Amino acid sequence: MFAPIWHPCRMSPQARLRAVSVPNPFYSRAHPADGSNPRTIPAIVNVRESAVTTLAARGQLDAAQVAAADRFRALWEALAGRGLSSIDPARVVVDGGKMPDGMSQRQFNAGRELRKCRVLLGARGYQLVALVCGQGMALREIATSKRERLTAADMLRWCLDDLAVLWGLARRR
Repeated sequence: MFAPIWHPCRMSPQARLRAVSVPNPFYSRAHPADGSNPRTIPAIVNVRESAVTTLAARGQLDAAQVAAADRFRALWEALAGRGLSSIDPARVVVDGGKMPDGMSQRQFNAGRELRKCRVLLGARGYQLVALVCGQGMALREIATSKRERLTAADMLRWCLDDLAVLWGLARRR
């Protein structure tokens, strides 16, 4: 009759799926947690989606580090790699083009938070976190040798620990 939504022959060969439990988006605190109102639900996750999910699936990142990576990615995407740009009022807009909008308050706040991250992590740490968490690059793409990959993974964990402390997701160890 109908084909299921997920089927092994429709997957890409690079996908590696794993069952995990995630927070239930429909959970209500107004009602007790039971079978009809669970706090978490099972979900299927592609562990090769990003370097962060791969490291988390291998047990090399804890929950606070994953939360810090997700928050950094959300800030990076809010800013959309745009950075600060000014509006040029002397620019002539032709062919029905519209003037570019300025930055929204959300983008401005994201830029401010990312600046705090850069000050905290330094240039190298910020660049590593931006490449892995912001742009989704794998450690294999950043570092060529195994030693460089292991060092980059260690440095990423340290940077994510610092970000988790900065945002109150974890305490200083």
